[in-house]
Formats: sequence, C-alpha cells, structure tokens
Amino acid sequence: MSLATAYWNSQIFLTAHRIGLFSLLAKTAKTSEQIAIALNTKPRPTALLLNACVALGILEKDREYYKNAPSTEFFLVPGSPAFMGNAISYSDDLYETWGKLEQCLREDKPMLPPAEYLGSDVEKTRHFVYGMHNRAMGTASALVNLVDLGDRRQLLDVGGGPSTYSCMFAGRYPELKSKVLDLPGIVAHANDIISSMGKQHQVSTLPGDYHTTEFPEDNDVVLISGVFHRESEQDCRKLINKAADSLNSGGMLIISDVFADMGCCSPVFATLFAVNMALTAENGGIHADADVMKWMADAGFTGLEIKKFPPPMPHRLIAGYKQ
Repeated sequence: MSLATAYWNSQIFLTAHRIGLFSLLAKTAKTSEQIAIALNTKPRPTALLLNACVALGILEKDREYYKNAPSTEFFLVPGSPAFMGNAISYSDDLYETWGKLEQCLREDKPMLPPAEYLGSDVEKTRHFVYGMHNRAMGTASALVNLVDLGDRRQLLDVGGGPSTYSCMFAGRYPELKSKVLDLPGIVAHANDIISSMGKQHQVSTLPGDYHTTEFPEDNDVVLISGVFHRESEQDCRKLINKAADSLNSGGMLIISDVFADMGCCSPVFATLFAVNMALTAENGGIHADADVMKWMADAGFTGLEIKKFPPPMPHRLIAGYKQ
C-alpha cells in the first residue's frame, strides 16, 4: 500500500510548489484563509493540503498559522543559494510522462519527446537546464573535490548542460579554460548561467551535438557528466574514443553519472532513475560502473579508478589517463 499510494506524497509536494505556496510563506506565517486568498484557491481543500504538508514535514503549524519548515525555506524559496525549485518543476513536468509507463513498455520509445526539453519547448527546456543547474551545484561541489586536475589548463565539457561543472572547476583552478559542448537550445541558457557565476572569461560554449560534432583537440581534461544514462553501450564507447582522440598525452578523462552495481539491480535509486530515462530518452537507462571502466580500458586509458560521491548523492565517477 505504501508503494501504491506513494504518488499522493509527490502530488501534494509538487502541487504546493507549483502554486507558489513556499514562496508565499517565505520568512512569514499565514493562516489557511490568508493562503487561500493569496493563491486564489478554495478554503476547504487548501486547508486539507496544508495539513498534509505539515504531516509530510514540508510545513510547520503553530495554532492556526502555517510556515515553511527550515529545509523548505532553505531549498525551495527563490533567492536561496541552495534553491532547488527548478529541479522540482522539472520533476513536475515528468509526472504525466510517468503515467505512460505501460505505453513505454509496449512501444519502447520515450513518452516525453527529448526535443521538448532540449530546445523546442522553451519553458520545459528552461526547467530542464536550470533544474540540472540546481542539482549540479551540489554534485559539482563534490566532483571538484574528488579529482585533482593539477596544472591542466584546457577542459572539454561534453554534454555540459548548464555549464555548472565547468564553472565550479574554473573557480577552483583560476588558470583553467573550459569549453562546454551541448545543443544550441541548451547552451543558450548555459551562457546566462556562466555570466551569473562570473566565469565568462574562463568558460565558453560550443553549440553542437556530441554525437556528430567533432571534439576540439588539445585538451588536458575531458569531462563527460550526466551523459551516459542517455546512451547505448555503442554510443558510450564512441564518446570514449572521441575523448581519447581529443586529449593530449597524459590527459585525463572523467566520466560522472548515476551508475549501478554489476547486474544493474542496485542501488534502488539507480534502478528507478533508469526507468525515468527510458521514459525521457531514446536509449535511456543506466550502466554499471564496472562496465564503463572496461570500455575505458579497451580504449587505452590507464590508471582507472572509481570514486563515489558523498551520501546522499547517488553519483559515481570513473577517471583514467591517456597514455
């Protein structure tokens, strides 16, 4: 029954976020009646939603007044340095898509056409890019501390999305230059993010498709993060080989993603994430980190190692060096 009703929790949370409840309660407390008036909702169901939010730990209640819980105030109020609202909006965009899981099983095609959130639908694309940026602010902070780039000076960020990883690396290595390769609809937003992080003098973008666009040469580091879960083994191997060709001797390849254990039945988040990717990408799924390490070895990379991100982050990275 917990599994059968888990979507109740999700819809309460997603709906509260969508209607602007957490922004309304930023640093203030209001009654149910005041909230209903401000949000243009009906008083009775609004009160039921608010009480459910309290039970879920999203809100707190003191007599008749409701306010954001501390974690809600920190992560879901615009302007907070830890704001995750765009990531939540992207999850909200996927709710209807998950309702088509049976159709996905029968047709083996994504139920949300990737083009919608990769450029053709402006609002969904923005939710996707800024959602990735929200999440990447945490994962990038971990990643830059898991690898040492030393005196390497040129990084190629393949499928770099919002450019967050490149900007974070640029912050740690002031002499580093990075080029972010991604689709035109994505890098249009990435350029704004680069400027907002003040890294436009170190980080630039290259509009293109990593499947077909030639990788610039003379790289000391190639980063492929959050890409392999969209690709088949064949295309992953092609990207590894393209990275190898673009690297200088001794250059480093870093592949970061949500990886599974051998057999791909654990951890739980990775297996659920794989289904989400099947719903949203043509070849979406997950790979075992041990398999990816083998593909890198087959391409001639040495000194291979796997590192896990700090909990609760589900990500892992594999790093290796071109001979």
